Amino acid sequence: MRSRITLVCAVLLGILVFPMLAQTTYPVNDVADPRQGYYAFTHATIVKDAKTTLTDATLIIRQGKIEQIGNNLVIPKNAVVLDCKGKYIYPSFIDLYSDYGSATISTPTNSYRSPSQMLSNTKGPYSWNQALKSEVAQAKLFNVNEAKAKELRQAGFGVVLTHQMDGISRGTGALVSLASQKENLVILKERASAHFSFSKGSSTQDYPNSLMGSIALLRQNFLDAQWYKSKPSKEGVNLSLSSFNDNLSLPQIFEVNDKWSALRADKVGDEFGVQYIIKAGGDEYQRIDEIKSTQASFIVPLVFPQAMDLEDPTDARFVNLAELKHWELAPSNPAAFEKASIPFALSAFGLKDMNSFMSNLKKSIQLGLSEQKALEALTSSPAQILGIQDQVGSLDAGKLANFLITSGPIFQDKTQIIENWVQGLGYGIQVDAWSNLSGKYAFQLGSEKYTLLVKPDMKASLIGVDTVQVDLSQKDQLVNLVFTKKGEAGKQIRLTGTQQGDNWMGTGQLASGDWVHWKAQREGALEESKSDKKERAKEPEVLGDVVYPFNGFGQKSIPKQETILIKNATVWTNEKSGVLKETDVLIKNGKITAVGKNLKDAQAKVIDGTNKHLTAGIIDEHSHIAATGGINECSQSVTAEVRVADILDPDDVDIYRQLSGGVTSSHILHGSCNTIGGQTQLIKFRWGQNAEQMKFKNWDPFIKFALGENVKRSYNTSNNRFPDTRMGVEQVLVDAFTRAREYEKLGPGKRIDLELEALLEILNKKRFVTCHSYVQSEINSIMKVAEKFNFTVNTFTHILEGYKVADKMKQHGANASTFSDWWNYKMEVLDAIPQNAYLMQKNGINVAINSDDAEMARRLNQEAAKSVKYTGMNEEDALKMVTLNPAKMLHVADRVGSIKEGKDADVVLWSEHPLSIYAKSERTIVDGMVVFDRNLDATLQVNLKAEKQRLIQKMANAKKGGASTRPAAPSFRELNNCEEDHQHDKTLWERIQARMVLTEN
Repeated sequence: MRSRITLVCAVLLGILVFPMLAQTTYPVNDVADPRQGYYAFTHATIVKDAKTTLTDATLIIRQGKIEQIGNNLVIPKNAVVLDCKGKYIYPSFIDLYSDYGSATISTPTNSYRSPSQMLSNTKGPYSWNQALKSEVAQAKLFNVNEAKAKELRQAGFGVVLTHQMDGISRGTGALVSLASQKENLVILKERASAHFSFSKGSSTQDYPNSLMGSIALLRQNFLDAQWYKSKPSKEGVNLSLSSFNDNLSLPQIFEVNDKWSALRADKVGDEFGVQYIIKAGGDEYQRIDEIKSTQASFIVPLVFPQAMDLEDPTDARFVNLAELKHWELAPSNPAAFEKASIPFALSAFGLKDMNSFMSNLKKSIQLGLSEQKALEALTSSPAQILGIQDQVGSLDAGKLANFLITSGPIFQDKTQIIENWVQGLGYGIQVDAWSNLSGKYAFQLGSEKYTLLVKPDMKASLIGVDTVQVDLSQKDQLVNLVFTKKGEAGKQIRLTGTQQGDNWMGTGQLASGDWVHWKAQREGALEESKSDKKERAKEPEVLGDVVYPFNGFGQKSIPKQETILIKNATVWTNEKSGVLKETDVLIKNGKITAVGKNLKDAQAKVIDGTNKHLTAGIIDEHSHIAATGGINECSQSVTAEVRVADILDPDDVDIYRQLSGGVTSSHILHGSCNTIGGQTQLIKFRWGQNAEQMKFKNWDPFIKFALGENVKRSYNTSNNRFPDTRMGVEQVLVDAFTRAREYEKLGPGKRIDLELEALLEILNKKRFVTCHSYVQSEINSIMKVAEKFNFTVNTFTHILEGYKVADKMKQHGANASTFSDWWNYKMEVLDAIPQNAYLMQKNGINVAINSDDAEMARRLNQEAAKSVKYTGMNEEDALKMVTLNPAKMLHVADRVGSIKEGKDADVVLWSEHPLSIYAKSERTIVDGMVVFDRNLDATLQVNLKAEKQRLIQKMANAKKGGASTRPAAPSFRELNNCEEDHQHDKTLWERIQARMVLTEN
């Protein structure tokens, strides 16, 4: 058998030099090669697909394709026959996410002091934005890379879908084989897919520099492409838009890096009627129900985080629980997809070492992924997802001859891939595994008889009166054995022989120098050892729970609405009835249904409010928490098209921290980098729920404006973005609204401009302005601009010189959201005074106290109390500045902000007077759900500590067990700041914008 293998390998090496016989435009600098790649693989166990296995079957291939497959086939006379007895044949794997054959893409490094680049510097009739590269075609850029192809083939892959991973709209991908041939022969489909991401890639252009900017740009690109179909003369030729439209007929693949961005991508697709295939981020198991609701197919990389070396307890302190839990649970991600019946394919994308692909896959199988689904996800599923079932994905006549020859079932621990055949060409992987010597042999040395045991790893032992270890080696047909009998140290017996089928025979020399004949006759497979049985039968790995949200304060189930009766509390109603002593409040179906004494409800959970205070939930009018990917789109002066709603982060621990301080709603604002920033989002702190569920339903939409130092970029002396003076800020506003009015006059068929659409909503009183402001001159200026265009600045936020212009603000109709006692932290606030809120209120302005700070928001009740200290403000009026007043300025006072029958059940039960520094929120209730309970919090703190220690110990054991580890690294998360520029100069700004997440996260 071995001689036949050697012959075949020699034939294969010859065929690799020349292309298969077929007509071609390429001249051959040689004599014609008549060989046609005709092979018959006999007596194999052939796994046609994950559901169909043939035993003692034959596979016949010719000219790179499968000609026949089945049992009892007639072998063609001119076919090279390869006996595959004891071997398995599988379809080669398919990877739908790869950059194989692409050039390396470099990402630019920008400094916040770099000059602005407003337009693309790409030459030619292409998109205005460098991140939009729909015209790029991977088939035109592709180059065979034999070194990378070899790595992929060794992992079992035969075909990959490759594209240039650069930009938001990335152009088309090409389906290519991993054969070592010219590019024209390995490209199986030149336009196989269209690709997208939220990353701007190599673009040096300022816009976008945030996640919400990337989403807005992609949405605008869809609209521009639809408009371009009418061939507008003003646009001329735009190859990017033309290609975008052409590519819509292809499978659309979207790369994301986490579960929430998977939902973001799907939402964009739904808006424009596109069902994306989503390249997963690896944490989808954390929200698998939401992932299933996308109805998308997924490409799931088998990339898992390494264990950290946490032997130093100081290092362990600064690693958050979510990161530890993800290390443990990430390998269960594919099983979660299978359990949820979500279509998916597996990918090796992102692996630093391709040798870890199979070990990672086996880890996922260990954690619940079935072997059948694993094989489907590498063969038939990717073929179905991409619509290439006619070429690959199973072993059927007419399909490409892409298959693996293995030493056993593909996912068994000791199975080796012997060869990987791609387009009818064989590539050796573990060729020595052709001859599986393992087994039990009757061994005869001269007249002496023994039993020879050979393990799959070639470790051998000879059993007679004693058991001795044998040094066994093999090369082709030649077998060598060296051993020493017990008690005869230094006296080696050296044997050599050849393999004849399942048997061996030969000659050798005894220690005495005499020659001897020997033979070994195979009696069967090895009996499974006790240690092997124990390894195979080991108990399943115990995993921690998935919690909602996925951090230290998440729970196995999301809080549910309850019927709650709070008895005998001091109730601060914020209504005409004022503060009510020894009063009951009944909550049903998320609403306040009764306020009074001696209330009863047999179904209610009763909470004793004796000596406690009940208030409406605190509302923070100005916050930047619970958002990701940058809170500023700092690139342009006007970015009205971007939306905070697109980047909400329900896992942000600041939500829980602020619930502990009684906050139930928060207005999440765009930052203050630009004159007209992005659209804001009011959210309710429905802890554990997803981004859509956290949004405050049916509220009047708002947008963030800004004035002053941040807008004109006082910190950047090299700034070339207009404006760089306060006068320029005013002109940007006038220009923007003038353009919006002109845009409104355009007739049907106009290009839909998301920026101008948002500005028109302001002019038509459908969207309302909250404006970052400090100095009286600019406050006056923007009110004049607003009155010129017939709209009102709904809210001036910060407004630290509001006391100077309170009369004009009252006349204009503006609200004020301010700090209690911030001053002297920059030039604009030198005239700030702590009596500001009181003075504006005295002038009839609706005033709120806001945080603009993740930490201070936990104590907004105390911030409100400062006006009592500084000015003697009435206590009820002070409390209203963080409850009812912000509700009024956000146009939701009919639902929240006070305790009144029919309003949403957003309430806080305090241990003390709510304006006291000693007051603690004992329970915070949102829509009738107890989302913070101080008693439960104490339990969560204990559980958090125990769970963290369990995972640290598990990592330590993994290290001892030989798992690869990485140095301990503290967990960081981004802290959103009003002035932050998300993209520029991360080396400097990350130190300012990021803070360490400690153990309680």
